[in-house]
Amino acid sequence: MVERNVTIVNKLGMHARASAQFVSFVYRFKCDITLIRDTKKANAKSILNLLMMSLNCGSEITVRVEGENEEDVLDSIVNYIENMKD
Repeated sequence: MVERNVTIVNKLGMHARASAQFVSFVYRFKCDITLIRDTKKANAKSILNLLMMSLNCGSEITVRVEGENEEDVLDSIVNYIENMKD
């Protein structure tokens, strides 16, 4: 298991379209991916879970990855989040 903190920089946050695109991106990885904000945890492959977290611009989250190629997967996800556009 590996994890890293990252801040949502998309000015609209993780809204419906951004969440759908994110889920499509992470769904290809063969590992468990969890986003954590405060005491809330969400399966990153579930759009409903992501929307319920209310991830606005500036929200700090922890990305946790467990499974195959977890370091590479974590790097890819953090890079994706740091470069999210509207």
